[in-house]
Amino acid sequence: MSQINQRIGKYRWTICALVFFATTVNYLDRQVLSLLKDRLEVQFNWSDSDYANIVSVFQFVYAISMIFAGRLIDWLGTKIGYALSLVVWSVGAMIHALARGTGGFMFARGVLGFGESGNFPAAIKTVAEWFPRKERSLATGIFNSGTNVGAIIAPITVPWIADHLGWESAFLIIGGIGFLMVDLLVLAL
Repeated sequence: MSQINQRIGKYRWTICALVFFATTVNYLDRQVLSLLKDRLEVQFNWSDSDYANIVSVFQFVYAISMIFAGRLIDWLGTKIGYALSLVVWSVGAMIHALARGTGGFMFARGVLGFGESGNFPAAIKTVAEWFPRKERSLATGIFNSGTNVGAIIAPITVPWIADHLGWESAFLIIGGIGFLMVDLLVLAL
């Protein structure tokens, strides 16, 4: 049996689970701002336009970065590319806690969007490297369901964290989870 077949047989579902959890974290991180919008709007005196600009920065940077993320993952390799993406988006998520105005939140959203753009190219490449063709669609469906799980978990956890520990802690804790994923992915891939 070849080394690739041994690797695929031994770890592929563990790898799929890790990619699922990374995708869940990806969607958790992007939900925090919208879940804290009402309290942040009051604290920072945001207009509807201010909030729209903050959200638009994420969308713009994410869209532009997606064009280059796949090439970067190919160039760096899956392990390093995925790890770098996770680090950047986790830092982006956490620096929201330092923001003290619209500009600070716009910057944090830009960093988050830049980092998060690497998740799907890295996840798809991971599936291609670890799964035989006949199981790739299943593995992709499993990891992609992390988007919905993240969107379900966020409204349960983020407001509770903000209510008990402060809004800054919501960004720090949810963002910090990404660093745990970096360690697990680097060890596994």
